[in-house]
Amino acid sequence: MEILDQVRHLTFGVRDAFEIALVAYVLYRLLLLLRGTRTVQMLTGIVILVIVDAIAHVAHLTMIAYLLGLLFTYGVFVGAVIFQPELRQGLAHLGQSRVTRLLRGMGVNEVADEIADAVDRLRRAAIGAIIVIEREMALGEYVESGSALEAKVSADLLTTIFTPYSPLHDGAVIIRGDTVIGAGCILPLSQTPIADRSMGTRHRAALGMAEETDAVVVIVSEETGVVSMARDGRLIRDLTPSQVRDILAGRTPRPTVEHPAPDLPAGSTGIPS
Repeated sequence: MEILDQVRHLTFGVRDAFEIALVAYVLYRLLLLLRGTRTVQMLTGIVILVIVDAIAHVAHLTMIAYLLGLLFTYGVFVGAVIFQPELRQGLAHLGQSRVTRLLRGMGVNEVADEIADAVDRLRRAAIGAIIVIEREMALGEYVESGSALEAKVSADLLTTIFTPYSPLHDGAVIIRGDTVIGAGCILPLSQTPIADRSMGTRHRAALGMAEETDAVVVIVSEETGVVSMARDGRLIRDLTPSQVRDILAGRTPRPTVEHPAPDLPAGSTGIPS
């Protein structure tokens, strides 16, 4: 009854709505950051321990409640050690957010120009490439499958990485903000049937990445030199370097979607305008 009486006397104002919205947004951003990482499994284990602790208190299981109390008391320090890589990655990801990029005066256009220039060089030289641009969802899990880097994006660097017989040419490059954070990375292959036989493993990997994350993936075919882009589970083919630049910079043209096409309305690209 005391709880009901307290609920009746609660008042809800604009400040309360603002606080709830702010907390919900922060939690949402944290979930996006943790999605697809091993941290989710650790947090699941913590939730299970909290549930067991609640049951122990309700059932008066004194010893279990005492041991779990000790665990939770010193668990903060243990968690700081266990989650150190994830905390470091999260802070780095926060530093690459749109707001902080604007505060640092770093434009998206520069990165788009460098990627488009690299794509132009690679297609002219018939060198295959797959470039992943991270958006809201952190891609640290995929970086771990290759070699971690910390280098500013440049056309020279991207061209060098994908040059045949270089140590990191066989795999994907992952870009966060204006920084290349990984090379030689392995991406998940899409299981969606692809009718065009000219599209091989690179295109399947790009589609798989676009299906599992919100990343934008640029592909250069080694066999044909055709430039494609995968985003939101859609594959757009026969792009020019200038079209790649426009899309990455937010000036989205309307190229034709080659895969998958049947479920799209006429004239749609699969990429929001």
